[in-house]
Amino acid sequence: MAISRNLAVLAAAVLAGLGASPAQAQGSDPGPFRDGKQLTMLIGFGPGGGYDRWGRTLARHIGRHLPGTPNVVAQNMPGAGSYNAANTIFSVSPKDGTVMGIIARDAPLGRLTGQTGARFDPLTISWIGTPTTETNVCIANAKATVKSVEDLQTKELILGETGAGTGTRSYPKALSAILGMKFKLIAGFPSSSDVFLAMERGEVDGICESLDSVHGKKPDWIPKKVVNVLFQGGDEINQEIKDVPGILQFARTDLQKAKIRFLYAGQGIGRPFVAPPDLPPARLKMLRDAFNATMKDPEFVTEVKRFNLDLDPRTGEQLEKLIREIYATPKEIVEAVGEMIK
Repeated sequence: MAISRNLAVLAAAVLAGLGASPAQAQGSDPGPFRDGKQLTMLIGFGPGGGYDRWGRTLARHIGRHLPGTPNVVAQNMPGAGSYNAANTIFSVSPKDGTVMGIIARDAPLGRLTGQTGARFDPLTISWIGTPTTETNVCIANAKATVKSVEDLQTKELILGETGAGTGTRSYPKALSAILGMKFKLIAGFPSSSDVFLAMERGEVDGICESLDSVHGKKPDWIPKKVVNVLFQGGDEINQEIKDVPGILQFARTDLQKAKIRFLYAGQGIGRPFVAPPDLPPARLKMLRDAFNATMKDPEFVTEVKRFNLDLDPRTGEQLEKLIREIYATPKEIVEAVGEMIK
């Protein structure tokens, strides 16, 4: 009888375990999305730009891959080249996995280079992942007097820029100092879409912006030669535009090359999604796992292709490693470039 009772108790326990959720059965964190809680997706720029498109696209799909399938609310928080959003995520947002957001690829360099407004710590903020890496290009209206990199030595090119911490500002400012390029920057644009509109109106000549953003918002501009692609940034040549010169080939000294490599280090950061620091490990894993699963979600992939975006994801762990490598750059290089882009 005792044996029978023990077997019955054991069978009941097994059945209870089978009927329980994985979180209950294993005693793991069930996640924060109980009682109708939602995930807030902060977007560090105004509507219409590349960051807004990536942020809203991820927001439409990531909820399916989170425990409890929460509603995801995208919220634009423009200002200061996404520093407003980055600082909010770092210092204000709850550290429970209910808030994440997308910030500028170059924003993590701000604290390193002493940029005003960069009050978040890239070494402790939680890196969730990026859906793509970047090739930044500087483009000019076909009607502009500047047709090539060589022209930039003698002719002025008027560019629109979207604020400190973004490549639209930091790349041309630094290249003016390093290589003597004659860029004139016009500030005050909330997003690159506003700069593109200003280009169509003839108010500015061009912009330094990511290739996928140009393709996504103006897919006919490059094929129809509405704009000239003057050069592409970074160490590696993007084979899609392999005939466009890389900026490194115009460096005349090893020191210039080192400064340019550091300047464009953010391209590997892509379109980074981050969350507050000091998340419980289970919550950080939850967000990273959901992000990684979304990158393979057929519905997400289809939408990305429809927007002409380049899907080439990196994990949160890969971004975290890259940030630490960037922050190991020799101090003299960091300080020199930091002064150039202030």
